[in-house]
Amino acid sequence: MPGFRWARDSKVSALNLSGLPSRVMSFGGRFSFDDNAETPNTYIAILDYQPAPVIIEIRNLPQAAGQRVMDHRRGVRVGNIIQCEHGYFAGGRGGGWAYDNAGNKIKQFPGDNGGTHQANFIDAVRSRKSGDLRAEILEGHLSSLLCHVANISYRLGKAASPEQMREAIYPQQQAQETLERYCEHLLQYGVDLQKQPTIWGPWLALNAEKEKFVGNFAAEANKFLTRRIYRKPFVVPKKV
Repeated sequence: MPGFRWARDSKVSALNLSGLPSRVMSFGGRFSFDDNAETPNTYIAILDYQPAPVIIEIRNLPQAAGQRVMDHRRGVRVGNIIQCEHGYFAGGRGGGWAYDNAGNKIKQFPGDNGGTHQANFIDAVRSRKSGDLRAEILEGHLSSLLCHVANISYRLGKAASPEQMREAIYPQQQAQETLERYCEHLLQYGVDLQKQPTIWGPWLALNAEKEKFVGNFAAEANKFLTRRIYRKPFVVPKKV
C-alpha cells in the first residue's frame, strides 16, 4: 500500500527510540472497494512515543475520484517525513531532501532503495557473526510488533462519524491535523463519511517490558497477541 510515516521531532528522525510506545491507536476503513477483504485501504496509526509521536498514514486510493495518481504528503508517496523545529526531511529508501519550514531545499541525502540491507544479511549468514548485522533480529521483532499493536486497536474499533472522531481525538494537535488530512483525502475521492463511517479504534496502553496491553480494553486486546489453538505443524512454542 502507498503510505508514509512522519514524526515531529529530531530525536525520532535519528531513531533514538527503543521498545514500544506508551500507547497506540488506529482508525480507517476499506472504502470504494466492493469486496470481502477486511484490511483497510485508508488507515492511520498513532504510536504515542515521547517526546514526539510517530504517525503512520496509508492511502491506497488515488488522490481524487477519476484519477490514477496516488495521493502524497509533501511530495512523498511511500517513505518518511520527519518534522523538526526548523525544518523537515522528506524521502524514502531511494534518498530524500532536508528542507527548511518554508519548503526550501537544504541538503540531499542519497539512498540505495534498501539493496545493501539484503546483502548485509547474506554476508552475516556467511560469516556466522551477529555483529556483522546492521540490525539485530530484535529490531525486526519490534518493528513487526508495532504493526500488530496498531492493527489490534483497529480490530477493536467501532464505526464513528467525523464529529465523533474529532471529539475523541481532541486536544492532541498532531492527531487532529492527521485526522483532517484523512477526512479531506476521502472527501476528494468522493467518500461520504456520514454514510461510510470510519472504524475508530480505542487508545490501548502498553507495558513495553512485558509486551502486553494494560488498562482499558486490555483483556480484549491481549487475546489478539497469540492464538489459543495453533494448527500443526505451524505451532509457535511457548519458549523460543
